[in-house]
Amino acid sequence: MTSTRTAAALARPAHRAPRRPLQWTALAFLAPLLVYLLLFYAYPLYRNIELSLHDYTPRAFIQGDPEFTGLENYRAILTDGAFLRALGNTALFTLGSIAVQYALGLALAVFFHRRFRLSAVLRALFLVPWLLPLIVSASTWSWMLASDNGVVNAALRAFGIGQINWLTSPDTSLLAVTVANIWLGVPFNLVILYAGLQNIPAELYEAAGLDGANAWQRFLRITFPLLRPVSAITLLLGLIYTLKVVDIIWIMTRGGPADASTTLAIWSYREAFGTGQPDFSPAAAVGNLLILIAFAAGLVHVRLRKETP
Repeated sequence: MTSTRTAAALARPAHRAPRRPLQWTALAFLAPLLVYLLLFYAYPLYRNIELSLHDYTPRAFIQGDPEFTGLENYRAILTDGAFLRALGNTALFTLGSIAVQYALGLALAVFFHRRFRLSAVLRALFLVPWLLPLIVSASTWSWMLASDNGVVNAALRAFGIGQINWLTSPDTSLLAVTVANIWLGVPFNLVILYAGLQNIPAELYEAAGLDGANAWQRFLRITFPLLRPVSAITLLLGLIYTLKVVDIIWIMTRGGPADASTTLAIWSYREAFGTGQPDFSPAAAVGNLLILIAFAAGLVHVRLRKETP
């Protein structure tokens, strides 16, 4: 009889402790992140959208009575003659920057993946552009590319090449700021891609070497395919960062001459703060377009990751 009762007791499911304390604990850990996202992402995004749908002037900011204009600010910027040029400059500046940054970063990562003396010291030196304040980097490039006394033109004159107005010519100003931005972004690509290389098993290279594969074949068949996930996130982050670059271009050229180096980010900043007559609503509308471009790039990245086996 006793054994029967014991078996029945064991067969009954054990009483489960209430999960409410565990749920509250989980919410407590999530609360700082949620507060951070709401304060620094959701609310600024809401305010930016609200700015773009009203006619905010300095007077409207003070009095708090902006006129609701709907999509008029978006219509105005999309039909503005400067929009297509700014969009084209943004595409050239962004795609040129991230392509060269990635190529140089990958080449340096592969180079430093081989262990040799002073490897760590040289890697640390390559991080210097990334660590410098942007105003210092931009000012240095402005001095180097100055038309009269810049070191770049001085070096070109030594080879018999005439003066090039890097920052004051519509033909070269966008190239000049792109080169400066590439110099700043290479260390980031180097760090991320070098870290990705550490996760590739050395046995794969050894097996490929035994099969007679040369260095180029090992790179194409092993390194590049296995770095694809790291490469994708590196390019995505580079795209998002480059889309919103303002300081380098503003310090070097202010988007000129004749809007030759004006990107969407520069256009937005100039509308809001660069003319002495703030026009916040069109600036917010341009900023929202940049957010949509970055968001679309993120969706493409997620879609490609899902389709990749």
